[in-house]
Amino acid sequence: MKLSLLDTLIVLVYLAGVFALAQWVSREKPGHEKTAKDYFLASKALPWWAIGASLIAANISAEQIIGMSGSGYALGLAIASYEWMAAATLLVVGKFFLPIFLRNGIYTMPQFLEERYGTRIRTLMAVFWLGLYVFVNLTSILWLGSLAIVQVTGMDQMLALSLLGGFALAYQLYGGLKAVALTDIVQVSLLVLGGLLVAGLTLSKIGDGAGIVAGFKTLWATHPEHFKMILPPDSPFYKDLPGIGVLVGGLWVAHVSYWGFNQYIIQRALAAKDLREAQKGIVFAAILKLVLPIIVVLPGIAAVMLAPGLQRNDDAYPAMMALLPTGALGLVFAALIAAIVASLASKINSVATIFTLDFYAKHRPDAPERKLVRIGRITAAVSIVIGILTARPLLGSFDQGFQYIQEYTGFFTPGIVVIFVLGLFWKRANEAGALAAAVGSLALSIVLKQVWPELPFVNRVGVVFVLAAILAVAVSLLTPSGAGRDRIHTDGVSYATAPSFNIAAIAVLAILVALYTLFW
Repeated sequence: MKLSLLDTLIVLVYLAGVFALAQWVSREKPGHEKTAKDYFLASKALPWWAIGASLIAANISAEQIIGMSGSGYALGLAIASYEWMAAATLLVVGKFFLPIFLRNGIYTMPQFLEERYGTRIRTLMAVFWLGLYVFVNLTSILWLGSLAIVQVTGMDQMLALSLLGGFALAYQLYGGLKAVALTDIVQVSLLVLGGLLVAGLTLSKIGDGAGIVAGFKTLWATHPEHFKMILPPDSPFYKDLPGIGVLVGGLWVAHVSYWGFNQYIIQRALAAKDLREAQKGIVFAAILKLVLPIIVVLPGIAAVMLAPGLQRNDDAYPAMMALLPTGALGLVFAALIAAIVASLASKINSVATIFTLDFYAKHRPDAPERKLVRIGRITAAVSIVIGILTARPLLGSFDQGFQYIQEYTGFFTPGIVVIFVLGLFWKRANEAGALAAAVGSLALSIVLKQVWPELPFVNRVGVVFVLAAILAVAVSLLTPSGAGRDRIHTDGVSYATAPSFNIAAIAVLAILVALYTLFW
């Protein structure tokens, strides 16, 4: 598969256009010096459409498009639970978490932990998030994205890694979050258009001239085992998605951690001009989540018929791209680059935000604003260099990159959810309990993985969450109250939402019930 001249021109026009747009939207008025608030929180003025689009752009990248298509090729539609359950989780985040975060002027998740518990848990979790974002998130996006570029262009993989990382860095280096968020509506539009084009053309090919709907029916009839949302215990992939446990167990914990307490995700909502605007952006993202399995899972299932016998599951999406005609290939490749660049830029910006505000500014409280912005830019550059250099050693041996990410973040997510949920809704929780949950989550996860290796990791996450919650509650009750340290105000917080949010939420939940009923 090679790009034609037309395809190459389409990609280059996209790259030049989105770079120019990012610099234009993040420009400052003459005489106004960019502050840390401008750089890291987009001046606290993001509109709902930018929040919703940026949430999806930050989330959907190579690990979803390449990785989830690979999982769709291997195990089928069941992997879509990661997308559809995210829609329900976003509603919870918008209604119950954001009112407290915005009421208290929170700008980073480690900052919330210090305001609520103390300095030790802030430092511990800030170090954890920096390590996760650099060595799991950045590396996985770079690695899986470079795989697609190599397949499409034949480029040397190290060169592909360097070009991806370099462009994403340059794209957001000047403007920070504003450059990322205000251009993400373009990125998401291109992502959806390109994804629907791949899904439509592959289904049409399966339909053999009878159309997209006929192709879908043929695919479903030929491989019904790939259209089961709830896998039976005898499925070879039950360990990845353990049946009904997906709906009532640990996957909820993973989603709440990711969408509610993950800096590079929640940072968009924290940058809203007010709570109502943030909630509108959240529900917009939930609606988009309902569509995403068509883009990131269906092409992988189609590859079961169109490209059987692939050596690597993660080759499914690139194999489907190879079937596209000239012009369409360039558009879809540009959409893939859009997703990778947008998500990389989001991670880079969040690494810079946490390091600058939770480490540097904490120890240099008198640092001028321009110094904070400069430190943020230096941190961004260092993080992407580390990601490029460590991508191959960390991910080169994995067959399903998406499953790698879920498996190893699952060691920490139970403790994160315990710490934040207790911090938000139980005033007796203290720093000793929070530290016990954080350390206990990792220790318990390692022990369970060793002594009970056949336990599906989704179920392991659920078990560890319950144990970590019991541990945190017990330690909090057995140690002195941290009420004097608690600076998080919940008085006057209203959880009431606008009628438009409520109507959209009911519609999202109804669609989810219908989808799970249809594909049970």
